[in-house]
Amino acid sequence: MWGALILGVLFRGALTQISDENLGWNFVNEYNNKVGSLWNENVKKSWNYYTNLTDYNLEVMTNSTLQMAEFDKEAAKNASTFAHDGFGNATLKRLFKKIVNIGFAATNDSEQLKAISNLEADLTGIYSKGKVCLESKGCLQLEPGLTDIITNSRSYEELLAVWKGWRDASGKLMRTKYTDFVKAMNAAIKFSGFNDTGEYWRSWYETPTFEQDVRTLFEELEPLYVELHAYVRKRLKEKYGKDMFPETGHIPAHLFGNMWAQQWSNIYDLLVPFPGASSVDITAKMKEQNYNVTHMYRVAEDFFMSIGMEKMTDAFWQNSMLVKPTDRDVVCHASAWDFYDENDFRIKQCTSVTEDQLLTVHHEMGHIVYFQNYRHQPRLFRGGANPGFHEGMADIVSLSFQTPEHMKVIGLLDEVPQDSDSDINFLLKMALDKVAFLPFGYLIDQWRWSVFRGDTNSSNYNQHWWDLRCRFQGISSPVKRTEEDFDPGAKYHIPGNTPYIRYFVSFVVQFQWHEALCREAGNTRPLHRCDIYNNTNAGNKLREMLRMGSSKPWQDAMEAITGQRTMSAKPLVNYFDPLLKWLKEQNKEENTGWSASCPSSIPTPSALAAGSANLFISITCFVLCVFFAFFQIR
Repeated sequence: MWGALILGVLFRGALTQISDENLGWNFVNEYNNKVGSLWNENVKKSWNYYTNLTDYNLEVMTNSTLQMAEFDKEAAKNASTFAHDGFGNATLKRLFKKIVNIGFAATNDSEQLKAISNLEADLTGIYSKGKVCLESKGCLQLEPGLTDIITNSRSYEELLAVWKGWRDASGKLMRTKYTDFVKAMNAAIKFSGFNDTGEYWRSWYETPTFEQDVRTLFEELEPLYVELHAYVRKRLKEKYGKDMFPETGHIPAHLFGNMWAQQWSNIYDLLVPFPGASSVDITAKMKEQNYNVTHMYRVAEDFFMSIGMEKMTDAFWQNSMLVKPTDRDVVCHASAWDFYDENDFRIKQCTSVTEDQLLTVHHEMGHIVYFQNYRHQPRLFRGGANPGFHEGMADIVSLSFQTPEHMKVIGLLDEVPQDSDSDINFLLKMALDKVAFLPFGYLIDQWRWSVFRGDTNSSNYNQHWWDLRCRFQGISSPVKRTEEDFDPGAKYHIPGNTPYIRYFVSFVVQFQWHEALCREAGNTRPLHRCDIYNNTNAGNKLREMLRMGSSKPWQDAMEAITGQRTMSAKPLVNYFDPLLKWLKEQNKEENTGWSASCPSSIPTPSALAAGSANLFISITCFVLCVFFAFFQIR
């Protein structure tokens, strides 16, 4: 697998570690050349499985993963023959560090790696194939069927049936496998010198105080969320009746127009502050203008090209999965893929023509633009400066794209409103995405880190999950949950094993970047009305950061775009300051906040209560009838 150079290095390294940096460069260059084709083949096999869920494709993907692990292990062993910690060249030292830190591949048990791969595939398979059977609509998968209902229905009972049904069809079936999954990962990661998988994931941020840093950011943002929560709770009580809400101040989790209550913009119609002011149904406009899926991607491509980024490659259009196939099971969860050959970049998305999906299209294409900008880097540096940077890049254009100014430019808005009422409408809609998400983005990995540490185990998985959701989000389960349930598994990133704190980080840094890019563009409007479309000055500043990939610590990348070396919540708070003032005025008569503990009593809809009562009466009548019939026969 390795050339004569490496064999010579190993022979010499048996006696003493190599300190010659020229030999070190030769080593990493050979590694870079070799790993490109291996990564490419590995990603292809993963793509084949996730776009066609068959046992054969799973076996091929698993074998490829094991082969990659063997390569990584051998590369790390060879790299250890160098005294790389003493290298003077920071880039060379960083490359060696990435070669040596191989994560789960360091284990000496190949069966353990196979178990990790198979269990992850099993878990995502359960998620992707899950169906809920509804009396009036038949059996539906999450995309698009259940998502359409949870987005558009305003029936408390129907929303409840879909919410509970999805958790029964997904998470509830994963519990035992997930326990095995955690054990296998924790056992494997110890060979890389980490205490548990959570510690390994956090190491990617190269910040010893990272856990405390994100807690501080959340605490700075929490007052804004509390005011938004109080306003939304008041309006939802008006819609569904206060009797449907627990006295603890929590909001039932199924009422937000989103299966996980992570973003709330789908219920904007119930919350709009000024119905008479300017407000537009973007989805209706898209359908009115005969948008199709391809056009949605062309609109996103146009935005990035307008700020000086490259167009999508021909391979992108030829190889991506942009709509859900009808002839096979796939993982619909949207994702962007880099095949590490400088040309083949793809999106996998079961796209439908809606405003929410148009934002997701921009998000995934943002990842592709990042891939394109750092493709000149050694393959080990082809990644975001930290995981949150990649997600931040994917989201940053949404802060421009969603402005009324931009909507008019692309023909989805007739006139740009200038009145203050319309401004509050716009800011609230943005907050339902950007602010509502913050505690959810924060708590997912609080739960998972606790599981990895062993503080939370299979005896209290679900209890701790809801403890966190009640405490940080101020939402509660609409029906009783027990340890037979596994509600974390109803969110893709748990079975898919995707670390989630990156999304919280991204929601903070994207506002820092937006502020910096708007300054570079010479923006004179309020931050929330800045659109960098067609501004190559802003694009050049953004590209400066993107081209770095992960070749430098994230603090250097942050400094390149903002002039600062730390994450800050201030730009996000400043962006929403006009809305915060308005919310405080609206909430003067409200008891903002909620109990830190989940409610002990869950309100029951009258229809369901009546149904239960009728069922009890029917059963009672049946028993009595049988009883009297028995004695009559006798």
